[in-house]
Amino acid sequence: MKIMAKSRMPKRPSRSVLLVLAILLASSGLIRIGAGTGLAVAREVQPLLEKSSAPPKQTLAQKDGVAELLAALQARDADLETAEREFAKRVKTFDEYKARKTAELELSKSQIQQNLLDLKAAEEALSATIAKAETASEGDIARLTAVYENMKPKKAAELFEEMAPEFAAGFLGRMQPAAAAAIMAGLSSQKAYGISVILAGRNASVPKS
Repeated sequence: MKIMAKSRMPKRPSRSVLLVLAILLASSGLIRIGAGTGLAVAREVQPLLEKSSAPPKQTLAQKDGVAELLAALQARDADLETAEREFAKRVKTFDEYKARKTAELELSKSQIQQNLLDLKAAEEALSATIAKAETASEGDIARLTAVYENMKPKKAAELFEEMAPEFAAGFLGRMQPAAAAAIMAGLSSQKAYGISVILAGRNASVPKS
């Protein structure tokens, strides 16, 4: 009888099974608690996210016209940059013009100096020609004067009668006084007087020592 009663009694679950059930229950509770906490945090964070994503309102500084001032300053900076570029362009143009004019001026100076040298050479050549002509003319006059001196006074007087008074006075002034007096004696009184006036005037202009 004792043996049969013992076999009918139900078996108790083992400790390992109980331990597993406890762990599962605890995990389920933690999951529920965590889910609740996550929802609460989400509820608190959502307004902050919506507020941060909303478009920013105008600040007091913007309402006071700072934005317009910044825009005006930027426009002013752009104008200054444009003016600087234009000024640099004009400076470059002026430098190029100055360099071109300087080169032209140097070329003009060189040409003027060359022209002066050519003019000086021409003047020297002309002076030499004039001197040569004067020397030749002086020689011719001296020879012609000697010819008149050696002519007979009467024949020479006939020639001097036809000459202009200034021309005749030039020859007579070069002759020896005796030969000139002999020719003057053969001239008409009017011719002789005109030649005498010219010779006297020349002698009067000679400075006296």
